[in-house]
Amino acid sequence: MAQLKRNGIIYVFLIPILIHFIIFQVIPLGFSLVLTFMDWPVIGTPTYIGLENWQNFFTDKIAWKSIWNTVLFSVYYIIPAMAVGLGLALLVNSQVKGTNFFKAVYFLPVVTSFVIISGIWAWMFKGTDYGIINYVLSWFGIDTQLFFSNSKQALLLLAGLSVFKVCGSNMVYYFAGLKSIPKHLYEAARIDGASSWRIFWKVTFPLLLPIHFYVGIMTTIGSFQVFDSAFLITGGGPNYATTTIVYYLYEEGFTGLRFGYASVLAYMLFFIIFAISLVQRKYLGKEVTY
Repeated sequence: MAQLKRNGIIYVFLIPILIHFIIFQVIPLGFSLVLTFMDWPVIGTPTYIGLENWQNFFTDKIAWKSIWNTVLFSVYYIIPAMAVGLGLALLVNSQVKGTNFFKAVYFLPVVTSFVIISGIWAWMFKGTDYGIINYVLSWFGIDTQLFFSNSKQALLLLAGLSVFKVCGSNMVYYFAGLKSIPKHLYEAARIDGASSWRIFWKVTFPLLLPIHFYVGIMTTIGSFQVFDSAFLITGGGPNYATTTIVYYLYEEGFTGLRFGYASVLAYMLFFIIFAISLVQRKYLGKEVTY
C-alpha cells in the first residue's frame, strides 16, 4: 500500500496510456487475427471460413507479385536513401560556407506535403514531349520515355521519389551521429598519416554503426509500407508493376471489402518486416565503443 502511494503519480499518467494502448493497439490486433478466419463483407453477416483466406494467399499470383514489387522497391530505395543521407550529413558537417542554408534546403522535402511532391514528380516525369525530363533528354537525342507508363521504369521512379522525400531525415540522423564521434580519433588518424578516404572507412563509417542500424530499420519498414506514391501517381499500374503489398492490401480491404483476406496480407507483411529486422539486428545492431 505504501508503495502504491509512493508511485501514485506514475500510475496516474501510466493508466491512461495503457488504456489507449489496449483500445487502439491490442484490441484491433486481436480483432484482425479473428478476421483472417472470417468472410466479413461489411454489409451482411460474417461467416467463419477457417483457413480459406490463408490458402487463397498462397495461390494468389497478384499477392506474390505485390510482394516481389515491394522487395524490388526496397532494393531500389534502402541503400540509396541511406547513402544520400550520409553524403548530405558529411557535406553539412564539413562546415562549408552556407551550411545552415543547405540544412534547410535538404530538409525541405521532409516537411513538404507528399501530395505536392508527388504532383511535382509526376509533372517532371510526364511521359510525353511536354514532360520536363523528356525535354531535357531530347537535348541529347534520347527518345521520349514513358516513365510511369512503362512497367520497367515506374517502380524505379517511385523509389527515387521516396529517396528524395526521406533523405533529409536520414541526413539529420547521420549528422547527429557524426557530431557524437570524438574529435581526438580523427586527430590520431591524421597524425598516423591516414588519408581522408581511409579515415572515413576506418573511423567514421564503423563508428556510425548504431546510426546505420536505426536508419536501416526505419527505411526498411518504410519501404515495405509504401503506399501513397503508388496510390497518387500510378494506381498500382501499369500491369500491376507498382502494386505493392500495402497497396494491394488497401485494394482488397477498402475497395473489394474483403477484410478477412486483407488481414492475412497485413500479417504476412508483419512477418516479412519482422524477419528482415532480425537479420539487420544481427549484422548492424552491434555495440560500438570509442
